[in-house]
Amino acid sequence: MLNTWRKIAAAGTSGLLLLAILVSAGAGYVKAGEAAAATQGSEQDIFRIVALGDSITAGYEPGMTDVNVKPYGYAERLLEQGYYHGRSTLGNYGILGLTSTGLLNYTGAIKDGAVITAEGIQAGLPDPRIEQFAALTPQIRTELAQADLITVTIGGNDVSSLFLQYKQLTDEDFQAQLEQRLSAYNTNVKTALENIRVVNPQATILLADQYQPAPKFAVKEAYPKLMGAAERLTAMADSIAASFDQTGAPVRVAHIAKQFVGLEGSLTHIISLDFHPTQLGYEKIARVFAELQWGEYRTPSVAATAPGSAPISIVVKGTELNTPNKPVIKNGQNFLALRDVLNAVGASGKWDSKTASATIVYGDRTVVITIGSKYIKVNGEDQAIDTPAFLQKVGKEEKTYLPLAALATGLGFDVKYSSQLKTAFINP
Repeated sequence: MLNTWRKIAAAGTSGLLLLAILVSAGAGYVKAGEAAAATQGSEQDIFRIVALGDSITAGYEPGMTDVNVKPYGYAERLLEQGYYHGRSTLGNYGILGLTSTGLLNYTGAIKDGAVITAEGIQAGLPDPRIEQFAALTPQIRTELAQADLITVTIGGNDVSSLFLQYKQLTDEDFQAQLEQRLSAYNTNVKTALENIRVVNPQATILLADQYQPAPKFAVKEAYPKLMGAAERLTAMADSIAASFDQTGAPVRVAHIAKQFVGLEGSLTHIISLDFHPTQLGYEKIARVFAELQWGEYRTPSVAATAPGSAPISIVVKGTELNTPNKPVIKNGQNFLALRDVLNAVGASGKWDSKTASATIVYGDRTVVITIGSKYIKVNGEDQAIDTPAFLQKVGKEEKTYLPLAALATGLGFDVKYSSQLKTAFINP
């Protein structure tokens, strides 16, 4: 995938903004070095994702130096897909401008658990977080060792300059340089995967091929040549994956390149002279990864996102709630009807009209929520909540609405909210 990072490298203070944006990227995104710590000591079954690679992994788009813009790339979408299947975490270590040589160096340091310098990874990297990523290799090794799924996007920066120079090269020179770069890609990626396998012998590894970003109308007669080069890289990725794939330790290729063919103008920012994916492009990439991993790519139902319907979608243990008692947002908090909560989580409960309180039992936890109270009781202990439970009239009945986050925390559930999907994921 072709990368134009000179603009970022020359942007001065914009690098600091990008650092803040990428490291605090979105609901459920685990900051660098925190994926292992976030679940340390937990007995819950957690699906752990580690994403390695270049700016595509990082989720970069033009304008990301704007402090109000947060990355929402394929890795963040893949994390959301994980929520549909249970508790999930993401450690995203996509490095801007990384080549396969840089990936080789980085995974080598991660394998050894040794701190490496930014220059030791790759000279001149424009990523403002590179010093942080270089210093975190021992923690990243721990995350990598615990990962269930490891994704890799790499190779675009290996061939980008060649693609940009195609007009100045004869066909013979183009093919000769392509062979050299593909040979280096082959060697580097194989060794990088060997490094990863030393750390984690069993995780699923999904290696992406590389799309060709230039639409046919822009390159005209050169389009077949550029597409042929992309197809060669795909074949190389297929060969690499096949050499590593084995029962219990799958290595597969996420074939994203074919998703972009004929749609380059809408799936990339090529019109603004940047070859990174648009949001639609990142969704296409995420869909390929998710379908390889889970056999599906899920989105909220049309009913949940249509105008005039529920403000959010609620997914409990992988099942989206479908109820006439629509979720309510009050004082920035999400509320659900008591009966819907009980049905969704498989908990038992009762309503005490004398005390206007609901008692919910799930496993070894008992939660008591009282209408109007700013406290809930969890196994007899008071816990403060921001907004009390309330009664809401639905048709001719009054329904008890409970604060979702407080209830889920009281019952020991994990709650993640995706502002992009307008969906709350609840997993025991």
